[in-house]
Amino acid sequence: MSDDAERVVFLSAAKPADARRQTRHVFIRDLMLDAHIGVHKHEKGRRQRVRINIDLTVLEKGPDAGDDLANVVCYEDIVDKVKALVEESHINLAETMAERIAGRCLEDLLVMAARIRVEKLTVIAEAASVGVEIERRKAEFFEA
Repeated sequence: MSDDAERVVFLSAAKPADARRQTRHVFIRDLMLDAHIGVHKHEKGRRQRVRINIDLTVLEKGPDAGDDLANVVCYEDIVDKVKALVEESHINLAETMAERIAGRCLEDLLVMAARIRVEKLTVIAEAASVGVEIERRKAEFFEA
């Protein structure tokens, strides 16, 4: 089996919430934003509707987190980071947007992995959406 094939198997076998690894799954579903995105001339200078889904593997600071926001990843903070990113500048590719969102999520010390889906909703009339999904991880956590 090639290194790439082994990597694909490893990534697809991971679970976002895992009691043995003491991780939980934090998610944001169907975040709808108007973004400056696209490579084509008709996409420049205007906004397009995008749908963003975020799945995070997060280290637990105990089984109940002490009922304290300081002990968890705040999904409102994640949404605010995504909104700020979308407002920063025009992004050509959905792939670039997904990578930047993943990077912002992984800045949080508790976030060990981020799976990001970015969908453009009005690009192809015959399709409900087009887009990309990526997964990025902190290697030191998953290779241990």
